[in-house]
Amino acid sequence: MNFTDKNIIILGAGISGIGAAKTAHKLGAEVTLCDAKPAEQIKYDLSELRNINIKLVLGQQKINILKNADMVILSPAVALHIPLLDEVRKLGIKIISEIEFAWYIASAPIYAVTGTNGKTTTTVLLGLLMKKIYERVGVGGNIGVPLCEEVQRVADKGCTVAEISSYQLESSHEFCPHIAAVLNITPDHIARHGSMEIYQQMKEKIFVNQTKQDFLVLNYDDLRTRNMAERAKSTVMFFSRAISLEEGVFALDSKLMIKWRGREYLVCGVDEIGIKGGHNVENALAATATAFLAGVSPAQIADVLRNFSGVEHRIEAVKEIAGVKYFNDSKATNTDAAIKALETFDGHVVLIAGGHDKKTDLTEFMRLASQRVDKLILLGEAAARFREAAILNGIRENNIVEAGYSMKKAVSLARQYAVAPQVVLLSPACSSFDMYDGYEERGRDFKKIVNELE
Repeated sequence: MNFTDKNIIILGAGISGIGAAKTAHKLGAEVTLCDAKPAEQIKYDLSELRNINIKLVLGQQKINILKNADMVILSPAVALHIPLLDEVRKLGIKIISEIEFAWYIASAPIYAVTGTNGKTTTTVLLGLLMKKIYERVGVGGNIGVPLCEEVQRVADKGCTVAEISSYQLESSHEFCPHIAAVLNITPDHIARHGSMEIYQQMKEKIFVNQTKQDFLVLNYDDLRTRNMAERAKSTVMFFSRAISLEEGVFALDSKLMIKWRGREYLVCGVDEIGIKGGHNVENALAATATAFLAGVSPAQIADVLRNFSGVEHRIEAVKEIAGVKYFNDSKATNTDAAIKALETFDGHVVLIAGGHDKKTDLTEFMRLASQRVDKLILLGEAAARFREAAILNGIRENNIVEAGYSMKKAVSLARQYAVAPQVVLLSPACSSFDMYDGYEERGRDFKKIVNELE
C-alpha cells in the first residue's frame, strides 16, 4: 500500500501512536496525531514530532480533524466505540490498527504470538530462535516497541516477531502473519470487550485471514485454543505438555519432542530448558513449534532453550535476604498468570497482590493461595474484594494484611513476616493503573525497594 501524500489521522499518543506517526511521515504521508488528553497529561516527549511537522491535536477532539482524511490508525488503548469513530465510519474512512499498518508496509515475514498469558516470554524466546536463521530480527508489538518501526528496521533482511494483544486485534481486519501462535485463552479484558466470547473472537482475528500456506500453532491442552483448529484455514500444529501428540510438539518422559510429517526429533530434556515452571514449558513448546515451522533446526532450538533465562517482570529473581528470596512477577496482571506463578513454588509464599481490579472471578486463585500462601499482603483498589475472596476460600483473616497504595509498605511488611524457607512474591493478579503507568513501572519500583533492603 502506498502512503505517499495520504492524509493519515492517528488516534492515541502512546508508544504505538507515536511510532505510527513517525513511520507514516517517513513514508511520505501528511500526519496528524490526536489524543483526548491535554498536552500536560501526555507522558511522552512529542518534540521530535513537532520538529518534523507532524500536526498534534491534543485535548477535546472535534470532527473537523477528519476533514480530507484518507485513513485512521488506532493505538491499542483506543476502543472502537468512542464517539469520534462513529463519525469516521459515517464518512467511510478506513480504520486500521497499528499492527495492521505494520503488516501493510512489511517486506519480510511476520511471526505473531497471542494468548492471555505467556506472550512476552514466548515472543522474546522466539526472537532469539529466529536469530539462528535470519540476518536481522525485529521484536515488537505489545511488548513495548511499535511493530511498524520494527518492520521498517528489518526491511527485507529477516523477519519480525510480534506480541499481539486483543486490543491490537480489535481494530484489525486484514492482518495476516505467516505463522501465528495462540497460547491460551482465559478470562481477561472483559470490561473492554464485553464478554468472554467476544474476547476470544478478537484473539481469533490473528489467524482469520490465513490460508493453507500459512501456519497456526495452538495449545492442545487448552480446550478453547484446541477448538480454534475447526475454524482455521491454515495448517495447524499443536503443542502439548500433557499428552504425546501424533503430530506436533510435546513433552514426553521429560523430553521435548517434535513429530511432523512422518519424522520425529528429540530437541532436549525438559529439565534442560533455562526457564522453569510448567507454564514456561508451554511457552517453550509454543516457541519451538513456531521456530521449527519457520526453518530453525531442532539442534538450534535446543541451544537457545538451554541458554534462555526469561524476561523481566515474569517470576524474576530480585534478591536474597537472610535466606528469603524475592521475586518480581509484576507482569501477572490477571489471576491465571498469578496462579501459574504460585504453582512454580512448593508453598511457603509471602504474596503481594492487588492493584487495579479487573473484577474477574477470584475463586480458583484464592483456593490455591489458601494452600501455598502463608501471608497475603494486599495493595491498591482491589484490596477489599481480594480480602473478602481470600477469607471465603480458606485464608485466615489474621494472615491477611493491607498496605494501602504503598509498595514500600507492602515490601516492608513482607520483610517483617518472611523467614527462610519462605519466598516473597509480587504477583498482583491485577493491572497496575491505580498506582502506576504500567506493570513495568510497578515491577521496577518493587525491585528498587527490595534492592535497598539490607
